[in-house]
Amino acid sequence: MKIELISAVTVIVLLATLHSMAQKSLGEATKGEFLFGVAVNMNQVKGINPIETELISKEFSAIVPENCMKPQPIHPKKNRYYWKDADKLVTFGEKNNQAITGHCLIWHSQIGKWFFIDADGKDVSPEELKERMRQHISKVVGRYKGRIKGWDVVNEAFEDDGSYRKSKFYQILGKDFIKYAFQFAHEADPNAELYYNDYNVETPSKCDAIVELVKDLRTAGCRIDAVGSQSHMHMNLPTLDSTEASFKKLRDAGIHILITEWDISILPSPYEGANVSANFNYSKEMDPYRDGVPDVIQQKWNKRILDMFGLFLKYRDVVDRVTVWGLTDNSTWLNNFPIHGRKDYPMLFDRNNQRKPVVDEMIKLAEKFK
Repeated sequence: MKIELISAVTVIVLLATLHSMAQKSLGEATKGEFLFGVAVNMNQVKGINPIETELISKEFSAIVPENCMKPQPIHPKKNRYYWKDADKLVTFGEKNNQAITGHCLIWHSQIGKWFFIDADGKDVSPEELKERMRQHISKVVGRYKGRIKGWDVVNEAFEDDGSYRKSKFYQILGKDFIKYAFQFAHEADPNAELYYNDYNVETPSKCDAIVELVKDLRTAGCRIDAVGSQSHMHMNLPTLDSTEASFKKLRDAGIHILITEWDISILPSPYEGANVSANFNYSKEMDPYRDGVPDVIQQKWNKRILDMFGLFLKYRDVVDRVTVWGLTDNSTWLNNFPIHGRKDYPMLFDRNNQRKPVVDEMIKLAEKFK
């Protein structure tokens, strides 16, 4: 008989993980207030790291795909769709009784160039782009009709100053591309919730533009259930006051709120936002915690998490979901954004798949609102 020895470190990690799973989860603690979700990647869905897969199934009441439903991965060529990963993700969420968000239908980034050009390599006509949008949305939403709670229909259509982003969608169709997207999504699944999603929603000019967009869509008879605030945050920005001001503005306009991509970078940053095209050169000064986070900095990060989470709870009458953008510090996109190769600590689980102590504080805080 062959006996394989397990290291003491492995045993400790496994025992700690089991202990974490036995505790109340954030999904359980926020039940009745809002959904608490996580963005998942395909390795987690496939169980390549079974501990991560188990944590996702036990700790969260909702999931959203990181990449597999974005336009390029799911619709790489004009008449070709790739369903395998998205199918697995939806089945995974259903198996775990989790609410599933589809992310995202229309976005200027991570979309094939073919979407906007004709056989001669020139921009397609407005009529053709509108038809390509209709086909794309109809196919994707229709495939998962009745299985997905809601869709991020349009992603990042505004600049921070409130002007429309000059994407190909806007250049060819004008601002009506947003209206068409919501119309097509509703036609494909009349029971699905529909959302507009963007970053830096705390910026007053951008928030004002989003409020006007929602009003215009509703006037046009479109369904729109909520605005998603990505909430990629830093240690100082956005401020608690500016975040609350945006919540008040949205609530006063009768708009529900989703915190869709929450993380708080502990690192200094040359950039405030989540424009994926941003890129800066590496320097040691911008990567100060290679050997661990000093306790005084960790405590500041913990307070930042709790302050924001408390604000989400305060507005629980209009905040319908809070989703963290990734599970652990090891796999967060912020290790490579906006500077490649850094070591960040923005998530609620550490690099060993362990709950950070702040999670217990979040759960205690949530229970005070019961």
